[in-house]
Amino acid sequence: MIITAQDLRFDRDHIWHPYTSMSQPLPCYPVIAARGVELKLNNGNKLIDGMSSWWAAIHGYNHPDLNNAMNQQLQEMSHVMFGGITHQPAITLCKKLVAMTAQPLECVFLADSGSIAVEVALKMALQYWQAKGEKRQRMLALRHSYHGDTLAAISVCDPQNAMHSLYRGYMTENLFAQVNQCQVNSGQDDKKLFDHWRKDDINEFGTLIKQHASEIAAVILEPIVQGAGGMRFYHPNYLKGVRALCDKYNILFIADEIATGFGRTGQLFACDHAQITPDILCLGKALTGGYMTLAATLTTRHIAETISKGDGGCFMHGPTFMANPLACAVANASLALLEKNRWQNQVKAIEKQLWQALSQLKESPQVADVRVLGAIGVVEMKQQINVAQLQRQFVEKGVWIRPFGKLIYLMPPYIIQPKQLTQLTDAVTAIVNS
Repeated sequence: MIITAQDLRFDRDHIWHPYTSMSQPLPCYPVIAARGVELKLNNGNKLIDGMSSWWAAIHGYNHPDLNNAMNQQLQEMSHVMFGGITHQPAITLCKKLVAMTAQPLECVFLADSGSIAVEVALKMALQYWQAKGEKRQRMLALRHSYHGDTLAAISVCDPQNAMHSLYRGYMTENLFAQVNQCQVNSGQDDKKLFDHWRKDDINEFGTLIKQHASEIAAVILEPIVQGAGGMRFYHPNYLKGVRALCDKYNILFIADEIATGFGRTGQLFACDHAQITPDILCLGKALTGGYMTLAATLTTRHIAETISKGDGGCFMHGPTFMANPLACAVANASLALLEKNRWQNQVKAIEKQLWQALSQLKESPQVADVRVLGAIGVVEMKQQINVAQLQRQFVEKGVWIRPFGKLIYLMPPYIIQPKQLTQLTDAVTAIVNS
């Protein structure tokens, strides 16, 4: 359906879009259809999608398997409350999640979105210690982290982040440790994937956890890749060290794999790079292949039963649309498609092509760094980017790439073809060099 000029004016004047101003909004491009890895604009032009709709649409758009799963579920029921009721799509999904994650993670809480999955994880940690009779109310997180936009999630985002500072005084003052970036040798088969580990990189984290162990309910971090906080990559040995310190000081470990889960980094879950298992795991984004909002928080039997034996005898959370049958049905189809499509081969091919195309930009005087891991390619500029200007230039080149801060990055759908990926990387190269 074509969007009229009148509707576009209404959109500009009345609809609040993410991370933008109502008085001076960033431009919005009217999309009327999407298929495969292409977005179709109002004027008929098509854009190659390099964002996977904020990293979720890993199978592209309008996929027949996912469409069919939703259509079939619609014939039965689109939604039913999860309080006192269960249904097959939720049971099947939870079976799949328990089977594909590490063995200790066997209790699943289905939530609305990634941000809520983080809220649930933090509440689980707090309620766990309350049930054990200990008053632990602080979290230890990493600088440059991002865990969502709801209030508790913001409290564990980077303290220098604008969102964090806006709400200072309303949130618990949590603890933050530094994590250093490391060199990643993506696309280079003759080298180790991660280089330059320095044992003292984890010293600050170790000091903080030792000094505040009796206060800390949990450590929360994005394993290996810090997403919206700067698209930074760090060494698996840091992750191993965090797991060991949590074990030593008896602190819960939460892994936020909302952006990294389901193959994006080249492993099914980013924790697999370090061969460690969290006590609580947050999943979302690609869970439904980008079709519907759904997230999951998984934890161990021990944590679930400890919470359940505490005051109230239950976990105090219950979203209205928890375990929505439509979302669960399409998530089941998405996870089946992930295996059928051999995501490992898809992601490896994307990684190799991204590295070959983007690594040459390291020589550009405007570029601070280029880094690639799995189906993630990042060009970090030395200066802040004019988002509106670059967005327009990318659209003129027939691609959809949304930069932020100093970063131009690509996280394309796994089904992207080499020719389409070349169009994305050529557009990045041309704009960086210009």
